[in-house]
Amino acid sequence: MATTTAPVDAPPAPHARRSPLWWPVVAVPATAAVIYTVLTRRLTGDLQYVLAALRLGGDAGYSPSEVFTHRPFFYRWFVALLDMPTSGGVVVRETIIEAEGAVLVAAAAFALHTALLRRTTPREAALTAGATGLVLVLAPRTDFLQPEWTAVVLTVFGVAAALGVRRPWQAALLAAVPLGLAVMMKYSTASTAAFGILVLWAVDRGRAVRTALVAAVSAIALFGLSVLAGSHELQWTHDMPQINQSALSRTGIRPEFILHRSYEFLADRSILTPVLLLLPGALLLLLTRVQGRARRLELLAVAALIGFGSLAVVVVQGNWFPYHAVQLTVAAAAVWGLAVGGSPTPPWCFGAVSLLYGTLPALYTQLPKALQRDATLWVLGLVALLAALADTRLRGLPRRSAALVALAGVVLLAGPVWPSSPHLAQYGKVSVTNAGFHRNSEVKKEAADRLRARIPAGAKVLYLAFGDTVYYVDHPAQCRYPIATFLQRTRFIPDVADLKSFKENENCVDHDPAPYAILDRAWFRLAKVDPGLRRRVQATYDCPPLQPKTPLVVCKRR
Repeated sequence: MATTTAPVDAPPAPHARRSPLWWPVVAVPATAAVIYTVLTRRLTGDLQYVLAALRLGGDAGYSPSEVFTHRPFFYRWFVALLDMPTSGGVVVRETIIEAEGAVLVAAAAFALHTALLRRTTPREAALTAGATGLVLVLAPRTDFLQPEWTAVVLTVFGVAAALGVRRPWQAALLAAVPLGLAVMMKYSTASTAAFGILVLWAVDRGRAVRTALVAAVSAIALFGLSVLAGSHELQWTHDMPQINQSALSRTGIRPEFILHRSYEFLADRSILTPVLLLLPGALLLLLTRVQGRARRLELLAVAALIGFGSLAVVVVQGNWFPYHAVQLTVAAAAVWGLAVGGSPTPPWCFGAVSLLYGTLPALYTQLPKALQRDATLWVLGLVALLAALADTRLRGLPRRSAALVALAGVVLLAGPVWPSSPHLAQYGKVSVTNAGFHRNSEVKKEAADRLRARIPAGAKVLYLAFGDTVYYVDHPAQCRYPIATFLQRTRFIPDVADLKSFKENENCVDHDPAPYAILDRAWFRLAKVDPGLRRRVQATYDCPPLQPKTPLVVCKRR
């Protein structure tokens, strides 16, 4: 019987009869968790930033090809297409977008399941594809629909196409499109597509080589198309990396800092998505049933490349945002599903730990601050590894009720979505919960309502404010830079003022200026930005004097 851990030339797995009980036991709570998430999660600030820029840039007459959002061409169009069928208030529109994302993930998981059935047992295929789909659709708000998240979904489609189509070159051609698009989501997401090729290598080396060759051509062609279709795309591709003050190219390589910060980052990432804590244990379960030392070393090398490669992407960007490593959490979920699905007997110890860790995000926020430490998460990861080790020593246990272990996986993957689960965590401490995020969103919306009341209906606005303020105010802009990202960055990086995109953004201030401006003095500190820009803003707009606790003000054109 062939599995994904078998040699690459193993025959396809026969279709075994499935238990009549496991499907409803697992599917019903999983469906309930997905519905709850779609109705309650809401979009994170990064998505609100992109949506605000696209909507208000559209009001100014610019298509997604011509609006700057700090995101590449194809990702802008992806978000614009998600937003196209929406209407109504903020909650309704966001719920529609959440549902569209869930449908996209369901299609990717179904494609992966269909492809895996050609090479694995039905239980392995179901648990691997199911875990992959659930970790994506039940992802923390900070991950969902981000470029990195979208690149993973596209890579799942690509892997499914490469494995599921019978003829190798046809499979490679079909896989090349989603893999090429995965690269285009943020350019750094080329790593995610590369990880997909590594997975293919572990399963079928010939298909991996063919797919890599065609996907590379596809990515280059898609980039060329974006440059041709967008008049500013090449310029923004050059300028965007220059406004990241934390990038490795600016800070330099500091090995001690990188090692220590990586230690902290992986712990923080595990608070948000606890399946990451189970990755070493799942790998152990997987490798113990692999035949042949060379094959075990090969799979371990693939896992190490994906793990260290994912961390390298985070290090290079230097922001240490949790969503930069979303591909690692998806890999952890897929390995979990493959390890549990292919175990000769249900891994009860590992399953029990999985169940307990599903409650971790909600319980961790209740711990005393003294226990909210990076070391706590690393210890929990060691516990999961020991549980897997115990299962490798406990053979001959009954196979019945294996669905309970799969159900534990649903609980594990649903951990990030509950109200008391963390929205943000840093240095082992939970800073904001999901419930806190919703409260903060209401405060921001109320502040935006007060600003909107001071501006005539339909009046155009120059936004010198953060993305979520622009999102909630939702007054039309008249500039291809609806959010002044380049202008604000001179607060931290003076040489940004030399970029062509900065000069274009700066011209929005006093070339055919909007009758109103919204200034966020906490985000856009006039005293700190480029001096020439400050003089142009002050000469064009009359802003109320600074008052305590009122950073957001409406300015009128002089």
